[in-house]
Amino acid sequence: MNGILVGVDGSGNSSRALEWAVREAAIREAPLTVLTVHQPLVGYSGTAVLYLGDAELTNEAKEAAKQAAQQQVDKVLAEVAGTVKLPVVSVRAATGIPAEELLNAAAGADMIIVGSRGAGGFKRLLMGSVAAQVTHHAHCPVVVIPAERTAGGEAR
Repeated sequence: MNGILVGVDGSGNSSRALEWAVREAAIREAPLTVLTVHQPLVGYSGTAVLYLGDAELTNEAKEAAKQAAQQQVDKVLAEVAGTVKLPVVSVRAATGIPAEELLNAAAGADMIIVGSRGAGGFKRLLMGSVAAQVTHHAHCPVVVIPAERTAGGEAR
């Protein structure tokens, strides 16, 4: 995959990363791939457990994640339209562990862009586990978009 890969999960941080990625892809005149990852349930042993073994439910959840990502992309494209020449954007969805799927999808990519923290829970962390894993294991440059700060300086 040539071009830029951005990971989205519906969080505010991933929307900021997506907007930055659209603008960067426009500047570089590079294609942009938007990847969302549906994470299956994980059992106490650490292994992935499909929803009661039902592949159809997993596919439905993956498709719903892709549709949500497409809506997020459409919103950002509408916001930046007229300010930059919009890049070619493709939206993909995968099922698996987000950091692994991002790294796999980035084979041959020129750049990976992620938000510093996603929809997962620990707001006090400066960088989430997915961003940390991607920065440690990527074979191309990684841009981590920081969380938006409140008036009091606290990350949102």
